[in-house]
Amino acid sequence: MDNKPEKVVQFYVLCNRLKEIIRSGWKVWHVQKERLESVAEHVYGTQMLAIAMWSEYGYDIDLMKAIMMLAVHELEEVAIGDIIPFEMSLDEKKARGQAAVVEMLSGLQDGKKVQELFVEHYEQRTPEAKFAKWCDKLEADLQMKIYDEEGRVDMVEQEGNTMLMNAEVQEIAKGKQSAAEIWLEYNRQANGYDENFLAVSRYAEQHQITN
Repeated sequence: MDNKPEKVVQFYVLCNRLKEIIRSGWKVWHVQKERLESVAEHVYGTQMLAIAMWSEYGYDIDLMKAIMMLAVHELEEVAIGDIIPFEMSLDEKKARGQAAVVEMLSGLQDGKKVQELFVEHYEQRTPEAKFAKWCDKLEADLQMKIYDEEGRVDMVEQEGNTMLMNAEVQEIAKGKQSAAEIWLEYNRQANGYDENFLAVSRYAEQHQITN
């Protein structure tokens, strides 16, 4: 009996859960909005950003491969949740995430190929993986900038913000007026952006990006 339709639906339903998982960072930073961004919406945002960056800066990469990486890079969160920076080590997150993704993809005929993209993104050894990671990080910064411009983040009301308690973040936060400034600077320092991603990051910091 052909069970391909069943596998397709099962995988879709599993991934559909990402629509219900709210990005943890917005909760940690006490973003005051009734409807916060979901992980699925973040994934969409990273893909649209990838298309724009590729279009404007002419990256010599396999764009479809990068888009595929971004499509699956948060699959682990169906099982382990959206884990914020400093909540656990990268090695532990990687191990738990890969184990979860292997199980999730085991039902697909070409699940191994999708799993390889997930691992490639984690290992950051290819131009596509680096490009995808930069899109992932910058997308989050741009979303925070939008929340800031909407007046959704009060820097005075950050009691219990575990990210802001981190010594590295505290150092970056000195002299910064907004959460978006902190996020943009942190990811510029932490992720080794190329000159194009740096330019977009700095533009977003220096300009109003919403109408």
